[in-house]
Amino acid sequence: MTPEASPERTRLTTALRELRTRTGLSLAALAERTPYSKSSWERYLNGRTLPPRRAVQDLCRLAREPEGRLLALWEIAESQWSGRAAQPAPAPPPSPSQPPPPEPAPSPSSPSSPEPPQKPAAARTDRRRLVTVLASVCAVTVGGVTAALVLLPHRQSTADPPSTAPSAPGPRCRGASCEGQDPIHMFCGAGPDTLTTERTSTGAHVELRYSPRCDASWARMWRTSVGDRLDIRADGPTRHAEVADEVDTKSYVYTVMTATRPGTVVRACFRPASADGERECVDARVGG
Repeated sequence: MTPEASPERTRLTTALRELRTRTGLSLAALAERTPYSKSSWERYLNGRTLPPRRAVQDLCRLAREPEGRLLALWEIAESQWSGRAAQPAPAPPPSPSQPPPPEPAPSPSSPSSPEPPQKPAAARTDRRRLVTVLASVCAVTVGGVTAALVLLPHRQSTADPPSTAPSAPGPRCRGASCEGQDPIHMFCGAGPDTLTTERTSTGAHVELRYSPRCDASWARMWRTSVGDRLDIRADGPTRHAEVADEVDTKSYVYTVMTATRPGTVVRACFRPASADGERECVDARVGG
């Protein structure tokens, strides 16, 4: 029986869904590019099964994401799932060939003073076992603290040295060259402007976004149902996105970009999958 999902496993599943959204790949496309089947990816992204370490690495590679943070999340989730985090390492038995510690020599200043009674061998063995168990507990505690530091939000105090992390890469397109391109793959999704966010009658949310670095806009939706569709149009062709499966309903689904510039009016239209659902549109002006 699969154990109930822990908070650590839930964080890992959420991070994997975000990466999968960034790739723009369907479950079938993920299966073509990795050793894992479509049904396996569905279980991994729904949180029903803990993915193998290799699957996490493959998804990071496809999303062009450094794998360090995701592998740290996987290590913690895997230790919780397997029960290793709650089981300290057993104390090794004392070696029978190990000689007992030497007895202290009597003080030369008081040769006639009686020697203190020596502890029996069993007591010395118990003390060595206690020291070993305490060392194991300390190791588990240090590991837990290290894992907690990995999961803490990245905060930098005024006393911290300046960050040496590389800056985000520049956009790969601008204006007309962004038409029909993926905003994540073109590095246009870093710090975009949100033109408007609307809630539809079905409960889905629609958002229009614009990248000043790329002079392009796109739309995204969430809290959707399978079959929901989103269109975006400005001065060029209409672009669209559709919710393909249950995994899509638990993450963002976004369109490709259309070229825009300050002053351009962008329109997004949401079409629910239900036959009796009505088309709902929202307009926004770039820079307005």
